[in-house]
Amino acid sequence: MPRFSSYDSTGLAYHVIGSGPPLVCLPGGPARASSYLGDLGGLARERTLLLLDLRGSGESATPEDPTTYRCDRLVDDVEAFRQHLGLDRMDLLAHSAAGNLAELYAARFPDRLARLVLVAPGLRAVGVETVGFAEAVDARSGEWWYAPARAAMDAWQEAAARNADPEEVAALRTAAAPFAYGRWDERARAHAEAEQWERSPVAAAGYYDGFSPDVDEVRAGLARLDAPVLIVAGELDPAPTPAAARQLAALLPRAEVAVQGCASHSPWVDDPARFVRTVLTFLSAD
Repeated sequence: MPRFSSYDSTGLAYHVIGSGPPLVCLPGGPARASSYLGDLGGLARERTLLLLDLRGSGESATPEDPTTYRCDRLVDDVEAFRQHLGLDRMDLLAHSAAGNLAELYAARFPDRLARLVLVAPGLRAVGVETVGFAEAVDARSGEWWYAPARAAMDAWQEAAARNADPEEVAALRTAAAPFAYGRWDERARAHAEAEQWERSPVAAAGYYDGFSPDVDEVRAGLARLDAPVLIVAGELDPAPTPAAARQLAALLPRAEVAVQGCASHSPWVDDPARFVRTVLTFLSAD
């Protein structure tokens, strides 16, 4: 497995899957091992996926300074990764919480991106509210799993608001996992269950610890981004909803939103073929 030393000598690992032009991939979670992305529904058949394990997660080393887990500090790891790969400009894909990291990177290094794909991205860095969250949760009320998952979702939101112990929050996340998938089938359950050993509690706790972005500055940086941006939103995803994804797109000069029907927070799991077709069409456009 390849490794490199980041700006502070922390050893970071990454995984190389597939063939074709390189696509740098940042995992969400936060702090979930990049292995959960798999081959992104078959995207590796056309692109070489370079899956970075963020510091303290997956196969990457634990840093000496725990404050470097914070997502705005991780921007320097992404830039160090680009330099290590020898890419002047890179195609970058980020999922979920890593959407915040990618947004911060794009604001600081707009000239280093060729294309940017944000899959169900986090929105804290840009100050966009998760509009339509309650309505998206209510829309799943006909599902067989709804009652216990809804109770867990409500408890999760309450626990997060009071900064509950990470173990309490993690258990509620797991119980509310059906909302993250278009179908709560065997494949989705296996994908969700793997999170318990793929996610680093310490790195996850530090990802947003003390995070207080200068939203105006981030938005100003993104306004200078000339690279095309694709935002993939699941039709059923409560956070971000398609409406929230469109608000993010409005902050970017060259952004488009693709809403994947019958999908939620992990669209490459819900419908791999459609996800791959959408992303490849974007990445190969002139």
